Amino acid sequence: MVNIAERHQFILNKIQKEGHVSVLDLCKELDVSSVTIRKDLKLLEEKNLLFRTHGGATLTDTYTVDRNVNEKEKLQAAEKSKIGSMAAKLIQPNDSIIIASGTTVLALAKNIQPLDSLTVITSAINVAQELLRHPEVEVLLLGGLLRKSSSSVMGPYAEQILADFFCSKLYLGVDGIDLNFGITTTNVLEAHLNRQMIAVSHKVIVLADSTKFGKRGFGRICGVEEIDEIITDSGISSHIKQQLEGMSIKVTIV
Repeated sequence: MVNIAERHQFILNKIQKEGHVSVLDLCKELDVSSVTIRKDLKLLEEKNLLFRTHGGATLTDTYTVDRNVNEKEKLQAAEKSKIGSMAAKLIQPNDSIIIASGTTVLALAKNIQPLDSLTVITSAINVAQELLRHPEVEVLLLGGLLRKSSSSVMGPYAEQILADFFCSKLYLGVDGIDLNFGITTTNVLEAHLNRQMIAVSHKVIVLADSTKFGKRGFGRICGVEEIDEIITDSGISSHIKQQLEGMSIKVTIV
C-alpha cells in the first residue's frame, strides 16, 4: 500500500497530465477509501496545489467570473487571433452565419475577408462595427437589453428576431467548457440567447482558447454533445482532446 506522500505525488502527476481527477478513479487506482482521497484532496488544496470540485479536483479554479470585454480582449490575445483566423477559413461563398458575443468571436470578425456576399447575424455591437468595413457583408444586428460588459445585446427581443432565420453556422464564444456540466457563460440571459442561436443553426462551432477548459460559468448554454466543432489552441490537454473526439466533436488546434 502506498503512503500519503506517494498518494499525493500520484494525484498531482495525474492532475497535471489530465487537468482533473475524480475521487472514484483515484479510489480504484490507489486502492483506498473515498474518505482517504477526500482528505488528500483537502490537504493538497490547502497547499494551493489544486482546487476541489464536486466528486474530484481540478488544476485551476473551475468558476469563472464576468469581466469587461476590454479586459478580456488582452487575455490570450495571440491565441484568440489564431483561432479567429482559422474560424474565418470555414466561411463559404454566399454564407449566412451567426456570430455570438465575446472577444474570441470578435477575433473572427477581424479576420473575415469575404470574396462573395456574406450575411451575418450578431448580438455583438463590436462585431457589427468591425464588419462595417466590408461592403459585401450584410449585417443583421439583434436588438434587446444592452449588456455593457460584453458590448452585446440579450433578452426576449433578440430571441424573437432569431426565430425568423436559419443559418449554416453559429460561431459561439464561451466562458467555460466542462465535459460534464457543459458549455457556459457568466450571464444567464446570454446563455438563453445562445441556446436560441443553436436552435436556428445547422452547425455549432465553439471558439475558445485552452484556458476555458475545465471552467464553469453561471449560465449553462448546452451540453458538450450539442456542439459540432471546437477551435482552440495547443494548450488543450491531450486527455480532453481525446474525450471530445470520442464524443464525435471535431477539435481543431491552431
